[in-house]
Parts: sequence; C-alpha cells; structure tokens
Amino acid sequence: MQLDVRDECSVKGPDSYLELQPGRTLPAAEGGHVVAHYQTRFIQIPELVAVQPGCGASHVIVRGSQPSLHHPGRQPTCRVCHTCGISSSGETECHEQSFLEAGMVELFNELAVNPDCRAVVFSGAGEVFTAGIDLMDMVNVLQPEGEDTARKCWQLRKKIGVYQETFSVLERCPKPVVVAVHGACMGVGVDMITACDVRLCTQDAWFQVKEVDIGLAADVGTLQRLPRVIGSRSLVNELALTARKMYADEAKSSGLVSRVFPDKEVMMAGAIAMAEEMAARSPVAVQGTKINLLYSRDHSVAESLDYMATWNMSMLQTDDLMKSAQAAMEKKSPKMVVFSKL
Repeated sequence: MQLDVRDECSVKGPDSYLELQPGRTLPAAEGGHVVAHYQTRFIQIPELVAVQPGCGASHVIVRGSQPSLHHPGRQPTCRVCHTCGISSSGETECHEQSFLEAGMVELFNELAVNPDCRAVVFSGAGEVFTAGIDLMDMVNVLQPEGEDTARKCWQLRKKIGVYQETFSVLERCPKPVVVAVHGACMGVGVDMITACDVRLCTQDAWFQVKEVDIGLAADVGTLQRLPRVIGSRSLVNELALTARKMYADEAKSSGLVSRVFPDKEVMMAGAIAMAEEMAARSPVAVQGTKINLLYSRDHSVAESLDYMATWNMSMLQTDDLMKSAQAAMEKKSPKMVVFSKL
C-alpha cells in the first residue's frame, strides 16, 4: 500500500486506525544520507510513519509497524523518528490514559531495536502539550477488582506499575529522546518529559506538578526524576507541594529545559536539527554515551568509572572510532561519515 503524504489521509486496518498528516520535506544531509522525519498519530496501535524525506522519495509504505520508503533507485537511510502524541479519542491534549492507549511501551520498545532509527523527537499535536490527568480515568483506576482489600491493593499496585513503565520506556530506550514542549505541560506531562534526554520548550510553555491539587502524590516518575533533573531540592519541593506553575524562563534557568524558542514552528525545526546532529554521529558512541550517563546518575563515581571501563573494553573496538578519527584529520563533518547500522 502506497500513500502520497502531501495531503492528509487516513488508513483503517484490522487492529488500528492511523491518520497521516503532511510533514515538511527534509533535505538530504551532507554526504547524501537522507534523514526521514517520522510522525506517529497515537490511535490504539501505534504505527511508525515516514514522512516524505526528499531526495526523490515520493511515497510512504506502511506495513504494520515497520515503515519503508519507496525510493527510485536506492533506499535512503532513515535516522530521526518524530512521534507526535494525540489521544485515542482524537483529542490533541493527551491525558495519562492516552499514553497507555497509544501503545507507548510498544512504540519505544520497537524504536529501541530499530536499526534505522538513531534519535527520537517527541512533541504534542494540539494547542497544549498535555492536559494532565483525566479525572474520569482516575475514578476507574481507584476501583480495582478484588474480593478483599489485599487483592484490590495488589491490582492497584500492578496498574500503577503499568503507568510507570509507560514513561520509563523512554528513559530506557538507548536512542536519545528530544522532547519539544509547547503550551501547558502539567501532571503526567512532567512525568514524561523528565524521562527524556533533552527538553526544549516554547516561550509560552508552562509546567505544573498538579497531583497535590487532586489529592494524590505523583506516582509515575516526577518525584523520582525531577530532583535529579533540576538539582535544587528546595525548588522541587516547592513545585510538588504547592502545584504552582513554572514558566519557560524559570524552567530554563533551573535546568528543566535547555533551550527556549519563540514559537512551536521554530522549536520543531530546532528539535529536528538537534536530533539530526545526534543521528549523524556513530550510533555506538551516541547510544553508549546515553547508557553511561544514566548509569552514572544512579551510581557513585567509582562504580560508574568501573562500568565505563568494562563498557569501553569492547566498544572501543568498533570501526566507527577509526572512521571518526579519519574524518577529523581530514576536517570532514561527522555527517559525511557512513556508519553501519546498530
């Protein structure tokens, strides 16, 4: 099945409903490598959608969850995946349940082992990034099945674990994940972005740990990751205990985001460009760097150095090292080096 992605269209299958939205054509990177811009609309079963990447490619072929590009003459290298979150009900402001229905775990588990994907950009498709928790969904969660208290608690704990895994899978994915936030990012949105590697936002973005306002403690990642992201325990305590809003300028000064953009269009261009830079480097080096950064966050310096030595005693034997060194001596851009898939 071939679809021209210049116009909006939709595809219905036995297990999913997929909407394709037109995406901008990206130029070929230096050295002739094509960087495809994937876009995923979360409708029940996630699909990877390769948006028209240029260099003569004119169609996207959707085969289950494995995309390929119809390209006259040769197959381009698809390296940047862009997932765009939309809830299963068609609403563009995602709630916690929306991420579950979107198949986030399945999607990122697939991206983790997809050799064609080297970096991921995550963004929201609506007027805001996330709208927080859906109170009706929360009512359903708080009514677990079970004959007695112990069994109900067991089921509730399992449900919380499922929600936690929905965002932990982003952190565990070895490919770097760049998240682009616009408008409101509240509740579950903060849980999600703190599991990403690089956070960007627009000038109108604001962040809110909203859970105390609805009578619960954030339980899927914010209280565990935000202190490590910001570094100021006092500021984290203030945000989590008062549920006050943090705006873009404060988010940047505190380290929650690394860059602030004037609007979403400029931000998305910057996010894709940043992901392209990551994707152009050796996947052995990039993915190894992410894994070791996460390990060092949770372990002592001594333990992390020992882990790094064990890691590199094998990873230093990659051909990518010599290719990168030769390119540096010849004053070539890393984008001109062809690295094997990982």
